[in-house]
Amino acid sequence: MSGSLVLRTGLAIAALAVTSALPAQVWRSDQGDGTYRNPVLFADYPDPDIIRVGEDFYFATTTFANAPGITILHSKDLVNWRIASHVIKQLDGDPRYDLKEGGAYRHGFYAASLRHHDGLFTIAVTPVGHKTRIYRAARIEGPWTYKELDIEAFDPALFFDDDGTAYMGTSVGTDGTLTLLTLNKDLSAIAATRQAYYNKGAEGSKIIRHNGWYYLFNAIPSKLAMTVSRSRSLWGPWETRPSIDDKTGGHQGAIVDLPDGSWYGFVMVDAGAIGRMTNISPIFWKDEWPVWGTPDAPDRVPDRSPKPIQGLPFAEPDSSDDFSGPRLGLQWQWNHNPDDSRWSLTQHPGFLRLHATQADVIWTARNTLTQKAQGPRARAVVKLDTSGIRPGDVCGFGSFGKYSAQLSVVGGPKGTRGLQMQLTESTSDGPRTQLRVPARPIEGRALWLRTDMDFGAREGRVAYSLDNRRWTELGGAFPLAFDWRTGTFQGQQLALSCYNPEPGGGYLDVDSFTLSALPTGEGS
Repeated sequence: MSGSLVLRTGLAIAALAVTSALPAQVWRSDQGDGTYRNPVLFADYPDPDIIRVGEDFYFATTTFANAPGITILHSKDLVNWRIASHVIKQLDGDPRYDLKEGGAYRHGFYAASLRHHDGLFTIAVTPVGHKTRIYRAARIEGPWTYKELDIEAFDPALFFDDDGTAYMGTSVGTDGTLTLLTLNKDLSAIAATRQAYYNKGAEGSKIIRHNGWYYLFNAIPSKLAMTVSRSRSLWGPWETRPSIDDKTGGHQGAIVDLPDGSWYGFVMVDAGAIGRMTNISPIFWKDEWPVWGTPDAPDRVPDRSPKPIQGLPFAEPDSSDDFSGPRLGLQWQWNHNPDDSRWSLTQHPGFLRLHATQADVIWTARNTLTQKAQGPRARAVVKLDTSGIRPGDVCGFGSFGKYSAQLSVVGGPKGTRGLQMQLTESTSDGPRTQLRVPARPIEGRALWLRTDMDFGAREGRVAYSLDNRRWTELGGAFPLAFDWRTGTFQGQQLALSCYNPEPGGGYLDVDSFTLSALPTGEGS
């Protein structure tokens, strides 16, 4: 065997060993051969708005009442994404963001519009029931400051024209009438208002300029479809064509240019219990109209396609965590603004400590720590230290959303602890909780809890272990679902929680969280 062959063989074995030591990826869009497959992120990143600044792409997404809010992702190739920042550290302006008065589930911060102009990142967003805000920052990581406009603009579409004039499109009243608001120089006030176009049922507007044309992209939610309009003037007349829909790729999005002058499309698709995912598509131009797909397969987003930009490494948002850092990872969000006195990364170094908050059910429990579930089939395992559990505490791990399955350690008298499984469904009449498995005694302080989610089967399961080898399921399968009228208006999330119906209580220490693909042959 030659020396070069020995070297190559050794490197291959070493690479295999490193790969084997890492958790299996739940989903990988980048296929490693110069192609990618959709969706680029198999998770709930709704209402996408993607821009390019130099060689960097930035992706703003809706976060509702989760805190921190308005997540920004970063990519170099539109395929491999990492979380760059959150715009809003603490949600302000409404006591419900602190989980008071029933909370703000299905409310909060929707459909942010992201642009970059004169060296500043700028975001227009309208918290539900509040005035529109314009956030600005010199760096995507912040700090962000905002000014509030004297209008509640629905799904604002921020746009800077070539002469620097700033506009904001909005479907005021959500009837499909596009109103263009001209902003003053520092974006602190509205200088003029004028109706520009009517497109029945349209919302989620995005405005792009290319080659002397203005392009307007609109979602038509009643049809789960998207239209594209064009005009030589912002004020019309506009021509409109149907573009694509959820059967051919998605119903809300727009286009973004690449450094080489070509363009790609991004579009959101409703995908069941996982939530609303984003597809990336090549586009081509035909008679000055952008067409999704390729000339050989037009008007649809391809399942698989060459990467927009070649040669860049794999990346994905962080998920697994050992809680050894000074701050929570960007993948984590609280169900509402947290009570910062009730959690810590320093009281037990290397652990996340969740002190019990006062609540009767998980739906009203503050400081529930969540991250997005991932599909198509995923397994999440947490290692816990339960020695801080006190009588009445209900602390554990599971799913969160339309259905919240909790596998929880329950504190009993004289230091005893039990393990129970319950399922809470968010309904139009409020949360309904079913106790599937009453508390059964457990001993020892180390405990592993597991949550499996199979989005193809739309089912989840929870299990526990005392040694991370032998596992016992509790409570049977539970449903996974998405419903914009109930739940959190998000796909199913994974959640750590700790609460007690009485004041005081103890705490739960979380040693680690590991997310990986659900092994073949397991699950539903």
